[in-house]
Amino acid sequence: MPVVTGQEILHVLVANRERSAFVTKALQSWKQFLHSQVIGSIVLLACAALAMIWANSPWSESYFHLLETPLSFSLGSHAFSMSLHAWVNEGLMMAFFLMIGLEVKEQVLVGELSSIKGAMLPICAALGGMIVPAMIYALMNQGGEGISGWGVPMSTDIAFALGILALLGKRVPLSLKVFLATLAIADDLGAILVITLFYSGQIMVGGLIVAALCWLVIFLLGRIGIYNPLLTLLLSIGVWLGFLSSGIHATIAGVIVAIAIPARPLIDPHVVLQSIKEHLPNTQANHDVLRDKEQRESLKELNEAMSSVAPPLVQLEANLQPLVTFIIMPLFALFNAGVVINNVGNLGSAFTSQVGLGVILGLVIGKPLGISLFSWLAVKIGLARLPADLRWAHLQGVSILAGIGFTMSLFVTELAFVGNHHLAETAKLSIIVASLTAGIIGYIVLSRVTHVQQTKPVLPTINTTPITQDA
Repeated sequence: MPVVTGQEILHVLVANRERSAFVTKALQSWKQFLHSQVIGSIVLLACAALAMIWANSPWSESYFHLLETPLSFSLGSHAFSMSLHAWVNEGLMMAFFLMIGLEVKEQVLVGELSSIKGAMLPICAALGGMIVPAMIYALMNQGGEGISGWGVPMSTDIAFALGILALLGKRVPLSLKVFLATLAIADDLGAILVITLFYSGQIMVGGLIVAALCWLVIFLLGRIGIYNPLLTLLLSIGVWLGFLSSGIHATIAGVIVAIAIPARPLIDPHVVLQSIKEHLPNTQANHDVLRDKEQRESLKELNEAMSSVAPPLVQLEANLQPLVTFIIMPLFALFNAGVVINNVGNLGSAFTSQVGLGVILGLVIGKPLGISLFSWLAVKIGLARLPADLRWAHLQGVSILAGIGFTMSLFVTELAFVGNHHLAETAKLSIIVASLTAGIIGYIVLSRVTHVQQTKPVLPTINTTPITQDA
């Protein structure tokens, strides 16, 4: 059997997929666009602005009518119906939580959360960023009807926060981006636990049994090396329906499904390499693949072998990211950010009411205070360490940025103020005000910190070695 080199393998794999330089560059640009945090944040912000404008325009009635438009599915005598608003919040957002679950699992296995020492700083920071805002809100609303919203200012919007950080480009140390991403993921995990424990209804065991059985099938298939996207989708819908009927908020199903997704390749890489070696002699560059059935089959086997190398967790996360960034989260913003502010009273309530002040102070003051304080304590007692390329000024800037609580805060608002439209509207308006404030202040602080660091003059090195004379 001839010796196969890496270059030969690469040549064979791309031989029949040659494209012009223009097409290749366009595809690369499109891929970068789909994974751009900045572009995703802009789309999200645009949809939120559209919702605000629409809800306060002469056509506002059509906006709220759209939210309540029912969408139904029926099979025989069984029918299932929810409003479009509910489908987005309780259905599509499952994919958002699934992606969060996949990110958490990846971080636990191979990322910053895989080692205790590396994980403690962002975990402690996330705890502080949840506890302090919740306490501030609770103190502001003690004994009031809005006390149930204590979970609203606890979360950080990872898309907006990382998007603003990306605007600073290469001036931002890589470890700061990693810290913010890990903090936001830990923060989201905490928010998921809060939703599960405090914002779910009465639990029905029957639904949980259905969800558990569907989840168990996904898990067992992954353990024996079987992963089929369509089958996984159908079983995931079963998990979602089980949670929906159980009383626990259905979007949590996304996180549960993520736990069952295999994180290892379904085929041993050595087996894949052997398959490549076996089929490579049957492939020829610049050969008519359409006429040569044997070569066509060989290339098919090669493609299947190569696609099995990437773990399902990685494949699913990569496929979900554009869908969540450019469809699900913008739809969520469009269906939830439409707050009516066409009178001074509504706008003023964000700054004067207990709920409004609790949310704004919790996100703008509580977040940076909690993150900075808990991080400092963790480093001080030796539980964690500050990365070598970071200063406390970096961390303080990021802690302000973490006060952007847009997506998750709006989500918790929908759960916390069910049946109280006025408080929900006040909380939403306060979230928008607080998120804009935190984003602007955080960007300014980090811009100055990174600018000072970048323009800091480099002092000449002084040789302190003592001068000696030969005898």
